[in-house]
Amino acid sequence: MGCGRVGSALAGALTRIGHEVAVIDRDPTAFHRLGPNFTGRQVIGMGFDRDVLVEAGIEKADALAAVSSGDNSNIISARVARETFGVERVVARIYDAKRAAVYERLGIPTVATVPWTTDRFLHTLIHDNELTKWRDPSGSVAVARLDIGEGWVGKGVTALESATKSRVAFIIRFGAGLLPDRKTVIQADDEVWIAAVDGMVAEAVALASNPPPED
Repeated sequence: MGCGRVGSALAGALTRIGHEVAVIDRDPTAFHRLGPNFTGRQVIGMGFDRDVLVEAGIEKADALAAVSSGDNSNIISARVARETFGVERVVARIYDAKRAAVYERLGIPTVATVPWTTDRFLHTLIHDNELTKWRDPSGSVAVARLDIGEGWVGKGVTALESATKSRVAFIIRFGAGLLPDRKTVIQADDEVWIAAVDGMVAEAVALASNPPPED
């Protein structure tokens, strides 16, 4: 629901990885953002209207993302999808961070800031690679677990930080937490957790899974 910059980017990403997508927007010109290669359904109407949702295929949907520009519209659409049509994977974009926290407690995942919106929606909808476990309320910093490539074993955490442009927040080693310092060396079977600024988490995860750069 919603075909602005976030909605169109999310629809395109889901389509590219093989999902069947329907996009709802009350403004037919908004669908121009989808581009000529978009193969999904385009439905004109209000995304919280039950008939419009049915036309978009809500009765068979696995997930719904409410990403219009209105908090009220998004939360109503999310609740209708969850409570009326039984859609399990529902996420709503909420501009008011305080309201977002309330709906999170009600069990409806929300997104309250713009830069990392598409990434979080995508992961929430398809439950893909849930490595990011925490974000600060502003969405500026995330804490994520890295899948460390074998080549990093024996390397210092400072080298990993430099390569991934992140900070190693802590390491789980032999079942116990460890706060690393500049002399800490990565060992086999370490579970490494980083803190990274918005927009760098996915890149850091990818870089850590690859061999370290040559000195």
